[in-house]
Formats: sequence, structure tokens, C-alpha cells
Amino acid sequence: MKTVITSTGNSITSTFDKRFGRGAWFCIYDSATDETSFIKNEFAEQQSGAGTKVSAKMVELGVTKVISGDFGPKAKELLDQFKIQMVVTQEETTVEEIIKKLKHKK
Repeated sequence: MKTVITSTGNSITSTFDKRFGRGAWFCIYDSATDETSFIKNEFAEQQSGAGTKVSAKMVELGVTKVISGDFGPKAKELLDQFKIQMVVTQEETTVEEIIKKLKHKK
């Protein structure tokens, strides 16, 4: 199961980014293999439609869950359509702490 966590940087020690469409990086955590990888958000600087484009990217990546601080209405609609779970948190934390919590829930 792949989970994406929005991040300010490309390391597990990076701060959690509360922005979905405009978040700087995406941490992809695969609970089946316990591996993490990072991809830069190529849509962060788009004039408009970043949330929709990022949602389509999540579908392309085969993600089952996204953890972020907020999702716009169009992004929510697309993620819902593809049955991708959205987890909203306003916690001030790191990517590493979120991954630890995900592992603990197993």
C-alpha cells in the first residue's frame, strides 16, 4: 500500500507540508516494502489547477492514501473518484514522525 505524505523537502527528516497541490515534495511510503522515495512536485508553481494535476499524479503513482493539511474541492473530487483516501492533519511534524505512526497502526 502506497501512502503519499506532502513534504517541504526530499528527506524523511523534512517538515510535513500542509499544502497538497502546492506542496514542495511528495514522500511515497510503501508499507509492503517499508521503503520511502521522494518526488518533486512539478506542479507547485502552476498558475492554476495544481490540485487537480497533483491528484492525477497520485492516480498515476498507484497511491492508496494521501496525508496533507488540506485538499481543494477539485482535488477531493478526483481523489474520491479513484478511491484514494485523504487524511487531513494540521500537526506540526516531520515526515519521519508520520511514517512512524503509520507503521504503528499495522
